[in-house]
Amino acid sequence: MLGRVANTIYWMNRYLERAENYARFMDVNFNLSLELPPNEIQQWQPLVVITGDWELYQSLNSKVEKTKVIYFLAFEERNPNSIYNCILNARENARAVRTEITKEVWEQINALYFLVKDGQEKKQCLDVNIRDFFTQIKNGCQLVYGMYDSTISRNEGWNFGKLGQVLERADKTSRVLDAKYHLLLDSPKEVGSSLDLIQWAALLKSVSAYDMYRKKYGKLSPSCIAEFLILDREFPRSILACLLIAEQSLITLSGSSVGFSNDAQKQLGALRSQLEYIDINDIIDKGMHEYLDEIQGKLNKISSAIYNSFFVIQTDYSEVK
Repeated sequence: MLGRVANTIYWMNRYLERAENYARFMDVNFNLSLELPPNEIQQWQPLVVITGDWELYQSLNSKVEKTKVIYFLAFEERNPNSIYNCILNARENARAVRTEITKEVWEQINALYFLVKDGQEKKQCLDVNIRDFFTQIKNGCQLVYGMYDSTISRNEGWNFGKLGQVLERADKTSRVLDAKYHLLLDSPKEVGSSLDLIQWAALLKSVSAYDMYRKKYGKLSPSCIAEFLILDREFPRSILACLLIAEQSLITLSGSSVGFSNDAQKQLGALRSQLEYIDINDIIDKGMHEYLDEIQGKLNKISSAIYNSFFVIQTDYSEVK
């Protein structure tokens, strides 16, 4: 497969996963804001920080308000990571590799584009039924995932797409957990309070982990929640589970299951091993923010290594005369 085509499929899936994550974060946060005291900064600033676009938000807006944050994350054309731009980019990438995907996948991505375009034109961020829009985005992206898995052969293209999806998912899980530890509480006095428990439950719901967490652990506990979202091997949105799926795709693409045959496989295997053989208490002792920040940095390096290993055209200068 051409590197250009593989890169396009990889980013098509990353953009879809990013859009779905943003819709989930905002949906849960909107619902949470109805139950908490009316402090818009405390409730909505963390969402922008999670995405890594806080500086851009400040340059475009003078203050933090619910409608401004929703517009920025959902419809702002100047925000390259807004749902609008993610779906637009996913659609353009899908158009570029139309022969590599099925009719069903293309039509669903196209439907998502018209959904978000219609929401932007109608200024849906001001609508009291904005949660319906978030639900449609989530369901629409999940339909793409189902169609992608159900209609496309497990070839190189499928593996590059899966690689993009799970690396994006791991990054967003780390960011939403990091934000909880860093921003959602005003003071240590609130730890263990009813407000704290509401926020931890909201965190789990924002990554669709609430039901599976309660099934495994029962009582809400910050250390257990962190362990579940970072180290659980079976929950598909935990960081470790995402890395295990990504590693299987890399093994298939690299053609080597013993050791490593490229830098991407080396770095991903090292991070996976690190998470497999660490205890949650070790992470907490080291510092949750510091550890998650380190993971995010390594995920970015893995993404760069994938680009250099598979997508860059390698020229053998020894043959150039």
